[in-house]
Amino acid sequence: MIIYFIIALGAAWLLQSVLGFWQIRHFNRTFAAYRRIGRVAVGRKTGLLRAGTVVLFVIDKRNKILKASKMQGVTVFSRIRPLKGFEGKYLLKIGQAELARHDRLTRLAIEDALRTFDIITKGGDVPQKKTRLQKLMSFQIKKRGEI
Repeated sequence: MIIYFIIALGAAWLLQSVLGFWQIRHFNRTFAAYRRIGRVAVGRKTGLLRAGTVVLFVIDKRNKILKASKMQGVTVFSRIRPLKGFEGKYLLKIGQAELARHDRLTRLAIEDALRTFDIITKGGDVPQKKTRLQKLMSFQIKKRGEI
């Protein structure tokens, strides 16, 4: 009986891997197509139990948005879809009025794209975000230091 469970678990893992590969390939192809149009500002906001969101803004030399897209979801079936309301606007002039029309995770991803774009244009390096495991480990170390 347990062998069937292990086989089913292995098959599910393999299916997840294949579908994840297809999703990443779709994202990479879309990103490459966007890069042929112009520069691309990318923002992301991961969700633990909610949908993660990635936004892509294709911009010209004057930072005018030519195309805006987002990928949002919790499964490997998420695809890049158009993000309405940003074409023709200037990336660095996106205000609260444009952000208010979108859900919280999309707003946070857009703000991340703006912050990342600002750092890169000033010649800086984008700091690596800590993984959940790294955050947990640093919390444990701090906790031990306080005891």
